[in-house]
Amino acid sequence: MCGIVGYVGPRQSQGILLSGLARLEYRGYDSAGIAVIDDNGDLGMRKRAGKLSVLRSDLENAPLADGTTGIGHTRWATHGGPTDGNAHPHLADDDRLAVIHNGIIENFGELKAELVAVGYTFRSETDTEVAAVLLGHEYRANGGDLVAAFRTVAGRLEGAFTLLAMHRDHPGLVVGARRNSPLVIGLGEGENFLGSDVAAFVEHTRRALAIGQDQIVAITPDGVTVTDFFGEAVDVEPFEVTWDASAADKGGWSSFMAKEVSEEPDAVANTLRGRVRDGHVVIPELDGMDELFTNVSRIIVIACGTAAYAGLVGKYALEQWTRIPVDVELAHEFRYRDPVLDPGTLVVSISQSGETMDTLMAVKYARERGAKTLSICNTQGATIPRESDAIVYTHAGPEVAVASTKAFVAQITALYLLGLHIARVRGWARSGTEESMQVLELEAIPGKIARILEREQERIEQLAHWMADTRSVLFLGRHVGYPIALEGALKLKELAYIHAEGFAAGELKHGPIALIEPGQPVFVIVPSPRASADMHKKVVSSIQEIRARGARVIAIAEEGDVAVLPFADEVLRIPLAEPLFEPLLAVVPLHIFAMALATAKGLDVDQPRNLAKSVTVE
Repeated sequence: MCGIVGYVGPRQSQGILLSGLARLEYRGYDSAGIAVIDDNGDLGMRKRAGKLSVLRSDLENAPLADGTTGIGHTRWATHGGPTDGNAHPHLADDDRLAVIHNGIIENFGELKAELVAVGYTFRSETDTEVAAVLLGHEYRANGGDLVAAFRTVAGRLEGAFTLLAMHRDHPGLVVGARRNSPLVIGLGEGENFLGSDVAAFVEHTRRALAIGQDQIVAITPDGVTVTDFFGEAVDVEPFEVTWDASAADKGGWSSFMAKEVSEEPDAVANTLRGRVRDGHVVIPELDGMDELFTNVSRIIVIACGTAAYAGLVGKYALEQWTRIPVDVELAHEFRYRDPVLDPGTLVVSISQSGETMDTLMAVKYARERGAKTLSICNTQGATIPRESDAIVYTHAGPEVAVASTKAFVAQITALYLLGLHIARVRGWARSGTEESMQVLELEAIPGKIARILEREQERIEQLAHWMADTRSVLFLGRHVGYPIALEGALKLKELAYIHAEGFAAGELKHGPIALIEPGQPVFVIVPSPRASADMHKKVVSSIQEIRARGARVIAIAEEGDVAVLPFADEVLRIPLAEPLFEPLLAVVPLHIFAMALATAKGLDVDQPRNLAKSVTVE
């Protein structure tokens, strides 16, 4: 989950490294550090616990000699606490070698014991320093060949890792290796870059290469060499980053999350773009795959966190439109229960980053057991799409805030597109007119989200300000509203650090109603009375039950629904939509509320404690 960046070229590297780390800080903000080979050939290093601003301030007060070769790191702590000593880079070979690392080295204990036995000492509690010392040892054993030493070390490490290293004896060279952890190359003119993702270098170049599993890369100002762990050359296909650096800037907003919530209409619209033709959904990335979808007898959606809730929403649409049974499973549980898989099973993975380790390992497991795999992802060049048989990209643009918002609505949109695409391929069971109606509903969603932002945001922010001292919030929903209740609760946990739970409204009398006491805030996602009068009546009945026990009810209901007015303390309105499309609207007030409540409490909405954006370790 750490952010890493490397640079070689004609420019002084410190500014490039710090700028890259600023764009990667969402991946970890426990500590940060850089190492530079200066113009005199000396290797200098500076690292500090805390956010990147601490390191910046330290460098301003005591500048580090600059140079044209450097590596930088921002950390999400795994081994060892967030201290100066545990921060990266780690030095070895008499402080001539610097190493940074993303991932977890599972066999670090035995490797450390082996190195201690031959006289090496350690200055930190991290697994990374073990890799650095081992690399220094192998560097000497390989006669000063850094790439050969890397190859030996990579073959000995177990677990997940991306390692970057440079040595003062080799200015103008940065070497990287990856296994189960992301690494991309930025291709410049007379300069090259490495990063955890393209955000590290997109302000300098939009030409990129993605490093594959068990591969080693060496960059110099004049070229890039990629080999596997056995030294065999590897061909890597370049790609063009489809967004520029300004997309990853706040652009005057108070936070990245505020900016990203404002971009939810665009995230839906851009995910739809180019995939609707004459009232039909046609996904170009899936051309030539009709046979795969024709033969599918079962779909399993795998994801973690917010992405899993997007999968739960998508389940309703996929089953209704395709008539294929759909299960939604947490990726980190999936492969440990020995699931039944066969060639008729389609495993659909959802990951914003495309690097979520639990999801990646579940995809690999499914493929090994004969299932077909399809990835829904927001990041070009990511690992999960490359490991899948098919890919549907969302086009939400870079999402920097740790808590997902615009990626969530884009994921639901992609699932709906997939459902309509599969239904068409298999022979639309209903009339073409009905398919066109679903497409029209979907195309109207961006404008409806924009209306919510315009009409309700200020009121929701005021409500959050009034509730700044709230210690617990409950969320209720039925049908597609249930996953939205789960998502609303998760956002409050992530951002406001308060107890929050989402429940299926029908479960209320089976236990959760015991939590209701006077003053307890409860958000209720109210289904449209136009679609299912019975379901609407049942949810209103649930509102009456909790209100009778003193709950304070905040209802999210469609415009014109007057039945909730006598029983709700507050009603947040969403535009009219067909039932399957209501989640894309109902979630928006919950995103705004969580952000506003955290802001009212004085918390950092972009970088909540203990969390990182991309979970690249298991």
